[in-house]
Amino acid sequence: MKAGKNGDSRTILVVDDDPDIVMLLRYNLEKSGYGVSIAVNGNEAMDEVRHLPDLVLLDVMLPGLDGWEVARRIKTDQRTRHIPIVFLTAKTSEVDEITGLGIGAVDYLTKPIRVKRLLARIESALRLADANAGVLPMPHEPVTIGPLTIDVRNYSVRVDGTEVQFAKKEFEILACLASRAGQIVGREELIRSVWRNTIDPANRSLDVHITKIRQKLGAYGNAIETLKRVGYRLKT
Repeated sequence: MKAGKNGDSRTILVVDDDPDIVMLLRYNLEKSGYGVSIAVNGNEAMDEVRHLPDLVLLDVMLPGLDGWEVARRIKTDQRTRHIPIVFLTAKTSEVDEITGLGIGAVDYLTKPIRVKRLLARIESALRLADANAGVLPMPHEPVTIGPLTIDVRNYSVRVDGTEVQFAKKEFEILACLASRAGQIVGREELIRSVWRNTIDPANRSLDVHITKIRQKLGAYGNAIETLKRVGYRLKT
């Protein structure tokens, strides 16, 4: 499988109702090392996109929801708006291309399919998505916030001078919050930074880890503030 920045295999969601095109795309994408999922209409596409593919290859003329509407829904949902969309369609007018790019697609390709060109554009779209992923930077130097000292160099946390052991994900969550101390950090942003999109933002793993962090901070657990349905803030 073709791997992403964090070593996980890349998955392409192919949305097209032409079985010959689907077969051609699946064969060449899998041959190039991608995982492939398929949807043959707009409603199936919305079901599949909940699994958070790395890229959506999207036809415009689909049964049910058309490609324009599928793209709009992907781009207006906080959980999926980061997923790059490449239109691959028989609609060749400049107006259609402008429409597709205006919705938020990163590329617009017309049929007939030129496989090598398509694969190159997919690679380019994925590189751009990686560059724009919005992953929070880990602080390079130790950060002291009140009684807490967080040191990324050796993954250590001190509370009132006493070292407290944190699991890797717990530490990374705390370090991300520390990098934006006093500011709200959205749930999606935290998940993207710590799990690199390998879990659904609706997953409760983040909440479980936050609870454990608060317990380990003891009397200072309330330094992590919850903003319901928004995210968290490490108070200064």
